Amino acid sequence: MTEEVKEIGPNVGHRRVGRLMRQNGISVIRTRKHKITTDSDHKFNIASNLLDRNFTAAAPNQEWAGDISYIWTQEGWLYLAVILDLHSRRVIGWAVSNRMKRDLTTPVL
Repeated sequence: MTEEVKEIGPNVGHRRVGRLMRQNGISVIRTRKHKITTDSDHKFNIASNLLDRNFTAAAPNQEWAGDISYIWTQEGWLYLAVILDLHSRRVIGWAVSNRMKRDLTTPVL
């Protein structure tokens, strides 16, 4: 807001601008950037849904499920790919990368 006021003309400091905003009931509304990470409009093959949301398995190594998630760290976003055995609920493989590309999922398998 101080920069906007300075562009108009008067040379004011940020404390004065803050005080005038409080006196006049003006507050700043900050918005976060929204990053779209899913591209559903593509020409790649789509795998069929074999599990149909039935996440129970009768024996080990019969059914696996995987997912990619992202985690905020002090160094930026990290992407985590994981594959679980649905019988034991144990992690079969996982990988972390700073980019969500094809090379993230290959080491998981």
